Amino acid sequence: MKGFRSFLLLEKSLSVNSIEAYLHDTKKLVQYLDYSNQMTKPENIELKHLQDFVQWINKLGMSSYTQARVISGIRAFYKYLIIDNIITNDPTELLELPKISRKLPDVLSVEEINVLIAAIDLSHPQGERNKAILETLYGCGLRVSELINLKISDVYFNEGFVRIIGKGNKERLSPIGNSAMKQISIYLKQVRVHQEIKKGSADIIFLNRRGGKMSRQMIFFIIKELAEKSGLKKKIGPHTFRHSFATHLIERGADLRAVQDMLGHESITTTEIYTHLDRDFLRDAIIQYHPRS
Repeated sequence: MKGFRSFLLLEKSLSVNSIEAYLHDTKKLVQYLDYSNQMTKPENIELKHLQDFVQWINKLGMSSYTQARVISGIRAFYKYLIIDNIITNDPTELLELPKISRKLPDVLSVEEINVLIAAIDLSHPQGERNKAILETLYGCGLRVSELINLKISDVYFNEGFVRIIGKGNKERLSPIGNSAMKQISIYLKQVRVHQEIKKGSADIIFLNRRGGKMSRQMIFFIIKELAEKSGLKKKIGPHTFRHSFATHLIERGADLRAVQDMLGHESITTTEIYTHLDRDFLRDAIIQYHPRS
């Protein structure tokens, strides 16, 4: 598995978490072959073995999304075997993915976002930081991992852009709204400047009370606490702000390709989930833009 790990890291530029998921998926196939007394070398695996494996993980109760992810991991493994000349034929070429029902993400209205931000206690030392966090999540559509790793040197205040290191260490530039920039400046100049900062965290924007980088769990906790305080009944987390960011842009006429770039999606089909707009909006868009309307 060392060779496969190196392939995922160097060739596919995957994150540590993604690499571990792919390795786990490959081990799942080995587990099945052992369970069904079909232990065999990779070069002897045929499409029928893999189809039986897919039926097996389906019987285990895995969701179609999880099954698709597992198959993706198996495909990556066989791509590595082909590249490394361990096998000559790829048995995964004709392996079909399960149909995935696309669940619409939870979205907050602009009013609900305003209510959440208004619930922040700015008299508390961490209030300005928490407000900057919410404004940045909503103002840039960041993933939570991108937020906690955001650096001061990544924010170009004069140009109105942030540099983001996304999945697979892929870099992108995304516009940042005035509200987010203003709140980040307030936090940096009025709160963060007075903190004792841990070694290695000098360039990290959002710090915990001990002067170190914040954790994902802490961001979830802050949002959950604000939701309870403001009486919001929706189940929300950091990703809800990303969903809301994309949906509000598209509802107001933003180009889907531009939103794709801002979110850092590889495929535009991922971005298309945000086009879950109401019929009145779609009708108005057709009337306004279609040449025959």
